[in-house]
Amino acid sequence: MRVLLTGGAGFIGSHLAELLLAQGHAVSIVDDLSTGSFDNISHLRSNPAFSYVIDTVMNERLMAELIDQADVVFHLAAAVGVKLIVEAPTRTIHTNVHGTEVVLTQAAKKGKLVVVFSTSEVYGKSATVPFREDADLVLGPTFKHRWAYACSKAIDEFLALAYYRERRLPVIIVRLFNTVGPRQTGRYGMVIPTFVRQALAGEPITVYGDGTQTRSFTYVGDVVDALSRLMTTPAAVGQVLNIGNTEEVSIGELAERVRAKTGSRSPIVRIPYDEAYEAGFEDMPRRVPSIEKIHALIGYRPTVGLDEILERVIASVRADIAVADRR
Repeated sequence: MRVLLTGGAGFIGSHLAELLLAQGHAVSIVDDLSTGSFDNISHLRSNPAFSYVIDTVMNERLMAELIDQADVVFHLAAAVGVKLIVEAPTRTIHTNVHGTEVVLTQAAKKGKLVVVFSTSEVYGKSATVPFREDADLVLGPTFKHRWAYACSKAIDEFLALAYYRERRLPVIIVRLFNTVGPRQTGRYGMVIPTFVRQALAGEPITVYGDGTQTRSFTYVGDVVDALSRLMTTPAAVGQVLNIGNTEEVSIGELAERVRAKTGSRSPIVRIPYDEAYEAGFEDMPRRVPSIEKIHALIGYRPTVGLDEILERVIASVRADIAVADRR
């Protein structure tokens, strides 16, 4: 198949590109490198089935051409990370909503399958755990920018499903839960690479809030494997699906595990949310998916547990540091 990845130079997109190429598909990427990196895809350039364009999904003429040449579109391009969301809410909303609108509009002209990437953030402050796809979404007030990302991604979902119902556009919506692995940076607040780099540098490991908030982390290899199977599963069309891992850990315990596995003596420092982000910042106390729906559909089960995830990320960061030291 011919597959287009918007935002394909990002962490998840680059791993998905690798897998799809290995499976024999032709892969094209469009990315403006605002949050992605060319380093993530430079090793793919020698593959004749791979091509890329450095541009934005807002370029409607370009997107019309790229989508016309594709069989499937994975729409990953988005503003990412809590830090960026809080600091640049206008950019977040515009990028997420208008970018998705451009992709869906152009795909609808030719009936191309679009996999729209959403997030566990849309569940908001819901206390009903694990989060099920048919559960109510509980978001905070509009004057708290922290919820702009969740709201923008929820609008993306509504828009995609509207195209599916009104224009028969085949769409699949995936809600990802804290995907981690090699190539992910802590640049936009991603917690595991941040903790690992701090621990290896002997710097304080910074836990935001009191550390009791829990998350579940999914290895990127498990995520992209599920994505590749979904694109060839007709029953997935029109569905909203969680992709994640049900293994739950508090952020405080996560910091302890990272320190132990790196052999670091870094102190663990707790920083109030008001200092880390903005006054009145609200966080999700728990974030754990129900994965029953996607398991029933494609047999999905995560294969990599948290300890192994940490070991792989630590090895990857150590390798990156060694490369940087040789330059």
